[in-house]
Amino acid sequence: MTDPVTRWHRLAGDTVLLDGFHALKHALRFGAEVPVAVTADRAAALALAEELAPDVGDALAGLLTEVPYGTYTSLVPRPHPTAVAALAVRPSRETSLAKLSHTPRTAPVVVLDNPRNLGNAGAVIRLAAGFGATGVVTTGTVDPWHPTVVRGGAGLHFATTVERLTADELPPGPLFALDPEGDDIRGVKLPDDAVLAFGSERTGLSAELRARADHLLSLPMRPQVSSYNLATSVAMTLYHWSCGAPLQGRGALRE
Repeated sequence: MTDPVTRWHRLAGDTVLLDGFHALKHALRFGAEVPVAVTADRAAALALAEELAPDVGDALAGLLTEVPYGTYTSLVPRPHPTAVAALAVRPSRETSLAKLSHTPRTAPVVVLDNPRNLGNAGAVIRLAAGFGATGVVTTGTVDPWHPTVVRGGAGLHFATTVERLTADELPPGPLFALDPEGDDIRGVKLPDDAVLAFGSERTGLSAELRARADHLLSLPMRPQVSSYNLATSVAMTLYHWSCGAPLQGRGALRE
């Protein structure tokens, strides 16, 4: 059998880096194929599994190989406090597109329009997985499966569908774009098949995506506050969707 370090180097270019215990835990829970996993402290990792994730304890015990700490650090760009790392097989684009385009949907698709901050993108994917969103789509040049994004998402890419598309490839469904000039979201019921679009942290929505929107919506915000963090905006919007109805009788926030 090939030793894990050799196998790692052979697979690294075509797989997803799972950086840390929690990323590996979530990937296993949601059915990821994990061909190799290493740790600098196997006993500590299995103890953590027994405490926090006994449902994947047996799988981890069968996967994890202990390697010297120096070997572990040579395999990852930034060592994780849990000293655990693994490689997982990325879902095929064909599989992802089929899931995103399948109708009827029971939960929205989140679109990040040309995101620039990798950590924010990961936080959004973690949120989307928690809310049971159908998926997260990014436009632009950032790979949503970049190791920093996967680290920020704690491996929950495998709990939803994550893909990069162009604006004209977006999944079907009414497109609701978040924009300061839009209607107050509290007066709108978001349907389950909604496509929820959020602009980049620096420049907001692109002109192309804004023009394609069926509805422009705004989040309530106190005057003189410039903006919300991207992940916060997504969380507020998905929470509003999850409530299932517009809130009545609430005015704008005031100083």
